[in-house]
Amino acid sequence: MLRMGKLRAAAGLAAALAALGTARADVKMPAIFGDHMVLQRDLKLNVWGWAEPGEDVTVKFHGQEKAAKAGDDGKWKVVLDPVGAGGPFEMVVSGKNSITFNDVLVGEVWICSGQSNMQWSLANSFDGDLEIAAAKNPNIRLISVPQVGTQEPQNDFKGEWKVCSPEAVAPFSGVGYFFGKQLQETLGVPVGLINDAWGGSACEAWVPREKLAADARYADLLASWKEREDGYEAAKKAYEDAKETAKAEGKPGPRPNEDPAAQMRGNYRPGNIFNGVLLPTIGYGIKGVIWYQGESNAGRAYQYRDLFPLMIQTWRELWGQGDFSFYWVQLADFMAEKPEPGDSAWAELREAQTQTMKRLPNTGEAVIIDIGEVKDIHPKNKADVGKRLARWALARDYGVSVPYQSPTYKAMEKHDGKVVLTFDHVAGGFRPFDVPELSGFAIAGADKKFVWAKAKVVGPDKVEVWSDEVPQPEAVRYAWADNPVCNLYSAAGLPATPFRTDDWPGVTEKNTR
Repeated sequence: MLRMGKLRAAAGLAAALAALGTARADVKMPAIFGDHMVLQRDLKLNVWGWAEPGEDVTVKFHGQEKAAKAGDDGKWKVVLDPVGAGGPFEMVVSGKNSITFNDVLVGEVWICSGQSNMQWSLANSFDGDLEIAAAKNPNIRLISVPQVGTQEPQNDFKGEWKVCSPEAVAPFSGVGYFFGKQLQETLGVPVGLINDAWGGSACEAWVPREKLAADARYADLLASWKEREDGYEAAKKAYEDAKETAKAEGKPGPRPNEDPAAQMRGNYRPGNIFNGVLLPTIGYGIKGVIWYQGESNAGRAYQYRDLFPLMIQTWRELWGQGDFSFYWVQLADFMAEKPEPGDSAWAELREAQTQTMKRLPNTGEAVIIDIGEVKDIHPKNKADVGKRLARWALARDYGVSVPYQSPTYKAMEKHDGKVVLTFDHVAGGFRPFDVPELSGFAIAGADKKFVWAKAKVVGPDKVEVWSDEVPQPEAVRYAWADNPVCNLYSAAGLPATPFRTDDWPGVTEKNTR
């Protein structure tokens, strides 16, 4: 009996080893490839995966057959020739085994990224119920990347492409869906949307840590995290002790977000989201990115002037597609309205966002200073946000003739105690909203004390600003507040971009951590 038991154990071990050998030989693909996926049209396409080292792999798609050999690390990659929009097609990947992806479309692929306002579901958006009921468009495909925060680079994630349906769109990004829907209906081609947004995320979490470490401007930020990391064990013990003490005394314990372990794997730690969320998708063919983030970095708005462009540049470098389109949503109006002009971290963050358009090519900003809500950092009107982003893409990427950029400040001239402002991107002239009088302008003299100003449209692209309290004006600001009262629009219905003509020191200038 003992010998028989040994024989059975040996047979079981042999079977397990054989199964392991087979598993290692299997060609495997990351989740970004799957049934119902959308591939980017008119672009050389990377297709990659893993196999036994040295294994020959072939990829067949739309009349093409490309071959590769797995490297010593088991990784392989082929590059498909560009394909025009269409489908459904089949992709077959073969090595010692074969994988077939069905119902593959070719069209336009966009990443929907950022924090909670991009993550905000269609189900919780205004008229979400109506949109969900009508969401039966098989030419829109969706995939979401789970929230994994880690310092360890990830090569895959758990997720799958889904065909647009009421069930699929309800939890999906509202902004992303409205953006993609507008593109699909306008262009008449398949659209794929990759949602990787993470609520509350800081910009530095989306950037490789080594990129931040190579720039002295982020030394303080990284040093603060190094302190937390070095003190992790002690902080974790203190947290657990506090929980036990509170439990024994029948009192509320520390909050879950105070758990040092949660902070280490959270959405603020530099590099965390890049490694755990973005990295597994890098290289997949895309047209561009839409982005809605900034609230978590408002306290370091001056730093964001460099950090945000660094993030975009890094993504572009790693993707290897050149300067793909990157469009973002400027922060909405939020928090209490202030009775007098003053400083604002949120206004400085909006300024940093706007400045990025001059720093990098193929970038654009959807201004939504009119869509926010005083008491809710998550405004429910996601349809207009998505459509304003879609205007950028339709005009800049697809040649559709629609107004897309909000009026932006260009220059100022001082005449007889008044300031005349000139603007760019005024489609059809100005149109004050709701009331004929312009609101939202403030003016200051050399003393840098701002007061509310009177303003009027004096030309197709000009606004005159003045105040009897400031006989010798030096600077003008517009919509410069957390939640400004302002009403200047272009005739196309796009709100003017908040701005200031001065460069006087701001409240976040010295904040670096």
